[in-house]
Amino acid sequence: MAVDVSALVEQAREGRPRAVARLISLVEGASPQLREVMAALAPLTGGAYVVGLTGSPGVGKSTTTSALVTAYRKAGRRVGVLAVDPSSPFSGGALLGDRVRMSEHASDPGVYIRSMATRGHLGGLAWAAPQAIRVLDAAGCEVILVETVGVGQSEVEIAAQADTSVVLLAPGMGDGIQAAKAGILEIGDVYVVNKADRDGADATARELNHMLALGESRTPGAWRPPIVKTVAARAEGVDEVVEALDKHRAWMDEHGVLVERRRRRAAHEIENIALTALRSRIGDLHGDRRLDALAQRVTEGAVDPYTAADELVAGLTEK
Repeated sequence: MAVDVSALVEQAREGRPRAVARLISLVEGASPQLREVMAALAPLTGGAYVVGLTGSPGVGKSTTTSALVTAYRKAGRRVGVLAVDPSSPFSGGALLGDRVRMSEHASDPGVYIRSMATRGHLGGLAWAAPQAIRVLDAAGCEVILVETVGVGQSEVEIAAQADTSVVLLAPGMGDGIQAAKAGILEIGDVYVVNKADRDGADATARELNHMLALGESRTPGAWRPPIVKTVAARAEGVDEVVEALDKHRAWMDEHGVLVERRRRRAAHEIENIALTALRSRIGDLHGDRRLDALAQRVTEGAVDPYTAADELVAGLTEK
């Protein structure tokens, strides 16, 4: 059933949670009206500060996210939260349990919390996350916290979607070594050693500091990621995390980094949409005579697969 997109957008701007939920549902479901939704939201976006939180399972991402929501609400800022949960490879379902850990904010009209399933998408985020961020931005959220799945070393996609990326670690989980793997050291703008009341927290912070120093850029004025120790369950150190985030945003504004990151984010989003459209068109070719003819020519050795692929792409992009 078609919906009145302009009315929904207006209601979302007024802070009505049902309208925000409906818009995100249209995004997640790849509604035929998705293009209309994005066109209506485009002039209303660009004001939110997007903070991504990633880290291994058990480091306290949800607890830290909830504590940050409390801190930002005390400062009078509207907050949106996207909590991404993994989808089951068997049933396709997702627990969406991160919202349970943030239930204390459920009745706050200044907070919107949405759980999203990955639906098989890798990289720690849901495929619809960029568009959902746009919905929350247009709905007037001043800060958007994006919590990734937490599946390990492959979660670097958040760096392409957030203004500031926060990497969480905890003592006793081998994170000091794991952080050196697979680009985790490269994506972090702020590092948080959570559960700092446990033994080994100081050692984890020192080890992380040493690893960051080894890969530190020598460019004058470059950002040096701070390391903050917290006990998020007791809200200890959370104000220091907010302070570090504010400093990073100020640094990005001063050096033109924020504008450049958002431009790259838009380019990444456009590329993904274009690739998805091309994949869809290629999928429609299965059984098509053009694809079968090219396959026959490759099989006979009359043409190589790269030339055949070029011909196929040229055919797809012809007007």
